Amino acid sequence: MEIISSKEGNRDKSYLAFFDLDHTLISAVSGKELTLGAYKRGLMKNADLMTAIFLSLLYKFRFVDPGKAINKMGRWVKGVTVEDLEKLCAGITEEVLIPSIHKQAREEIRIHKDKNAGLVILSSTLTPVGNIMSEYLGMDDILCSELEAVNGILTGLPVGAFCFREEKVVRLKQYCEKNNSKLKDAWYYGDSISDLPALSIVGHPVCINPDKKLERVARKNGWKIYYW
Repeated sequence: MEIISSKEGNRDKSYLAFFDLDHTLISAVSGKELTLGAYKRGLMKNADLMTAIFLSLLYKFRFVDPGKAINKMGRWVKGVTVEDLEKLCAGITEEVLIPSIHKQAREEIRIHKDKNAGLVILSSTLTPVGNIMSEYLGMDDILCSELEAVNGILTGLPVGAFCFREEKVVRLKQYCEKNNSKLKDAWYYGDSISDLPALSIVGHPVCINPDKKLERVARKNGWKIYYW
């Protein structure tokens, strides 16, 4: 599958730095905030909200495969118009996500930008959210989850796969190849054990407020760990 990218690329950059969004660039969880926002705006039914909460608990305590949980949680958008989803994403991003950006994340972005790095959000968050966050932070590109739509109505399915776990590796590798950039020169910032596949293939893995499993792996491998 060809990578889903919103912009032209970063062929003229010194290297590439990829950033996860939730609990990495921001303290909030975009999926959770979008779910709550959708319910408050009448875009989500009570049954869908209960399902989302149940799946979130199963995911938190590792009682369900994270990839399957994310696929199921994304189905609430079925029947929602693209226009309504974009309005929801814009509202939640401006009201909740942007105010939750870590101060240290801004500084880290500035450091890479001063070195002429290509800055990319690599996250399972939805593309409209990624676009707004990228523009606000002055980043160059995004690799996020795209939702399928037919005649302006969402089907509840992703285009390709949600940008999560192994899919991040696929996107990251393809993006580096497309932009003639070496993996050994690339940076990836993540917070969760689900980011381990992506962290493992870059030359500069950085763990931000890592969960316990990721922290153990990071310390064993001598990776950078930042607490923001």
